[in-house]
Amino acid sequence: MSVISFRARDSGAAWLGRLRTGKLTPEWYRVIDGLLAVFILAMLALMQVMIEREVVPYHLLFLGLTLVYGFRVWPLKPTLLVTLLVTVTTGWILVSHQLQDGTSRAEWAEIPLMPLLFLAMVWHARRRVAAQQQVELMAEERLAVFEREREFFRDASHAMRTPVSIAVGHLELLEPVLTHDPDSAVDYAVVVRQMDRLSALSTRLLALARLDSGRALRHLEVDLGDLLAGIGTNWSESADRDWRLDRPAAATITADADWLELAVDALIENAVHFTAPGDRIRLSGTISGPCYMIGVADAGPGIRAVDLPHVFERFWHRPPPSVVPMGSGLGLPMAQAAVRAHGGRIIVSDAAEGGALFEILLPLQPGGISAAG
Repeated sequence: MSVISFRARDSGAAWLGRLRTGKLTPEWYRVIDGLLAVFILAMLALMQVMIEREVVPYHLLFLGLTLVYGFRVWPLKPTLLVTLLVTVTTGWILVSHQLQDGTSRAEWAEIPLMPLLFLAMVWHARRRVAAQQQVELMAEERLAVFEREREFFRDASHAMRTPVSIAVGHLELLEPVLTHDPDSAVDYAVVVRQMDRLSALSTRLLALARLDSGRALRHLEVDLGDLLAGIGTNWSESADRDWRLDRPAAATITADADWLELAVDALIENAVHFTAPGDRIRLSGTISGPCYMIGVADAGPGIRAVDLPHVFERFWHRPPPSVVPMGSGLGLPMAQAAVRAHGGRIIVSDAAEGGALFEILLPLQPGGISAAG
């Protein structure tokens, strides 16, 4: 008996949920139409027998019709036909009763008034349905665009990786020959640098496609202090900058260490691109309330206020120093996607060093960070 009652309760809850959203099956619509027809006939019968009090079922009839139409929007022609039939039938009952008993005829004014109120509800409900259909159509179109974009990223990244790998392999074979001539060595360095950019572009395109699919993360326990210490050591040995590696606070969260490292690397790479040798770059990790804050600050030119809304747009570039080659335009979007996949967000502001400050806020507990957090 308990199992049956639980199933009945769950079925009733599901039915009420579908009723609120207007997503009922055709079978349920037919049930509603049948019950409404029975209700209308019952009210007409009550009007016929309740002489001098027929306005009570009359009002209940139109009230029920109006309430049901708020959930069940019929096609326009059947709606007008039902409205006409109900108006004529109820009007005939009201007029015939009041002509027989000689009571006041003031209630005859309600004969056109109640149908007009119902038709106002019809107009409002049809507008609501049309607006909802338009919103659903726009959502489907945006979803289709998103799916095409994701497919393009994935296919383009796969298509680029193989020829880039082959080209890099052949360049490595040609290195001993080309580097003997100074002019050829310069050309060789340019080609290698551009191939490295293509390789990074294909890698980040594939990373974004995986993040967009929502199936990229492997959640394990990660010590953020150790992770940042390792990242800082790697970069301090590979880039000629004035590195300031603040001792990161120890904190363990459930996350994907590889994706977090890619996100921090992208922010540091951005700082390297916009600084010159000897300029300061500061990496820090602190606990701020319910969040762990990873900061990457630099002494570069900073970010103009007009450029801030575009920083995380894919393939967008802010003007770099003349000595720095243009990046792929995917590093910061990839970092943002990876951080959002962990329930966090990235804040951009001015650094004390004079350049840009990127701060990653990660929740110490599952649940994510609100936009106002």
